Amino acid sequence: MPQVSDALDTTVRYTGKHTAVVAVTGDVDLHTAPLLRAEALTALTQGARHLVLDMGGVDFVDSTGLSTLIVLLHTAQEARGSLRVASVPERLVRMVTVTGIAELLPVHETVAEALAAVDAGDAREPGESGDAGDGESGGTGPSR
Repeated sequence: MPQVSDALDTTVRYTGKHTAVVAVTGDVDLHTAPLLRAEALTALTQGARHLVLDMGGVDFVDSTGLSTLIVLLHTAQEARGSLRVASVPERLVRMVTVTGIAELLPVHETVAEALAAVDAGDAREPGESGDAGDGESGGTGPSR
């Protein structure tokens, strides 16, 4: 059984009026997933509808971490936004694919690619209120 960790760092960077990048470093597990969830939910309450999780610094994700991604996806969608995952390390790509996470939310090779996809989705939205239909219902799978 993998050992759980208390080490998780998050940094939130707002990149636009409705977009935030949450850089995640460490393990996302039973002990640390609540921190990730709290940081992402804070970004949503601060006006970001679209979240990009930069997973480049993540070493391990357990089932609690996966559940947190699903909760964040649904919460972002309820805010008429989206959740995208970027820079998933190769050691975690298989886990994201096999568990079906990649079928639910878009996975991008880089944060820049994820932000470009968010911008493209925003460009299609009519007016400031947005539209829930910006391509987030089915995901696009890994772009590798």
